[in-house]
Amino acid sequence: MKYSKYYKFILGLAIAFASTSCNEDSFLDIEPKGKLSSDTYLETEEEVKTVVVGIYNSMQHNFSSGSWASVYFIKNLPADDCLAGSSEGDQTEYQNIDDFAIQTTNAKIESIWTNFYKAISSANTVINLVEPDTDAKKELIAEAKALRAYTYFEMVTLFGGVPLMTINPADPSEYHLPRATAAEVYTQIEKDFSEAIPDLPLKSEYSAADKYRFSKGTAQAYYGKALLYQKKYGEAATQLGNVISSLEFDLEPIFADVWTKETEFGQESLFEISYTSQESYDWGNFPWGGGNENNIEAQLQGPRSNLFNLSGSSLDVANGWGFNMPTSKIGQAYIDAGDTERGDATVMSAADFIATGGVIEDPNAHDYEGYMRMKYVTKASETSESGVAELNYTINWRLMRYADVLLMAAEAYHFSTQDGLALIELNKVRDRANLADITASDDIFQAIVTERQLELAFEGSRYWDLVRWDLASQEMSGIGFQANKHELFPIPQNEIIANNSIDETDQNPGY
Repeated sequence: MKYSKYYKFILGLAIAFASTSCNEDSFLDIEPKGKLSSDTYLETEEEVKTVVVGIYNSMQHNFSSGSWASVYFIKNLPADDCLAGSSEGDQTEYQNIDDFAIQTTNAKIESIWTNFYKAISSANTVINLVEPDTDAKKELIAEAKALRAYTYFEMVTLFGGVPLMTINPADPSEYHLPRATAAEVYTQIEKDFSEAIPDLPLKSEYSAADKYRFSKGTAQAYYGKALLYQKKYGEAATQLGNVISSLEFDLEPIFADVWTKETEFGQESLFEISYTSQESYDWGNFPWGGGNENNIEAQLQGPRSNLFNLSGSSLDVANGWGFNMPTSKIGQAYIDAGDTERGDATVMSAADFIATGGVIEDPNAHDYEGYMRMKYVTKASETSESGVAELNYTINWRLMRYADVLLMAAEAYHFSTQDGLALIELNKVRDRANLADITASDDIFQAIVTERQLELAFEGSRYWDLVRWDLASQEMSGIGFQANKHELFPIPQNEIIANNSIDETDQNPGY
């Protein structure tokens, strides 16, 4: 799929209908140029589709941009499998999240907050202004509802209760919205998903060019995840079971193949944020302020050359800028589990790196604990031959995989007293990793905890799993985690300043 410049222009038109966030000062001072009304736009199916595609554009920007504020990386940083990397003073806001020195003025957190509301605003435009007078429009409205639900789920996970904007403000006074409770946000998420799912296509019904879009299975998976996070285990099991019984998805036979270019939007993929090398960027035309089509965040997180000298290595790996380093804890976890299948595809020890002909230049480098990350590693084969290689990575972030669905289903079944079903789904994932089955005599919950750690390392799940299981203090107090504070990120200080319906007493505990 290509997110073209045309679609970026359309996104601007969609946002002209309404706000981009709850921060009044960010846009109200200037009347948007080229503003369109619902009388002249959003009448045809193609016009509606361009706005829906614009939501994906906003999400693409929020997961990788030259302004260095990636939801993917921010969700990984606090976890015990991930270290910020690079040098200690490089990208201070990332380093602070990793070190639990998180401030309310953290620019990375504020940026993703704002971009979440851009996506919500565009979704609201479709949901509230489009007449469902054709089947295609009904599908597009359903897609916008699912995308809004997904976005609010990300926000409630990261921040707790947030301002709940389901209708774009028509008057300046309406931009000031109070924080909804987390329960109220979840109620809206459930409403949007339940209304969207009946009208969404199956993944198999999308053309190859549209595989990036939310399918019925994608919405069911995220609906199940939202229910699981609320400990509504029986309902979560139903939604996740629907994904499994649809037979629309399956595991890739080999774990390492999940991360290849060839399996993008493949049988294991429910949702990806996609990137292209269509612009063939060089140092002179790369849009460092944002709007890039490539995955520049992948380059940021490739192995740094002043640590990993690859010049003599046989690895198909290219150097990057050194962020997102593995901890020794995750490396040891694979060893303890005897999990070489996933371990080798996720991290590489210093000894194994040296065996390929590589050289460790500085074993005392910042945040280096003896491992190089292999999952999502930068490869020359996944960039462009034209332009500058570092600026044209096409690596897609896999945001929802079928393996995650199976493990969530196992958890939901376990906590709804259906251990027989839990073991079936859990062992599907273990079988691919060539590990022995878990049995009814084992500690099934602990097996799920470990399995999610090994399967989903560096995918933005580990930290939030530990928080929702009340295991964060046990696993991470030694690296700076504070209970009753770090379960959530702070509400951005600029939001509190600009929003008349929020004050300092509405800030999350501990900040």
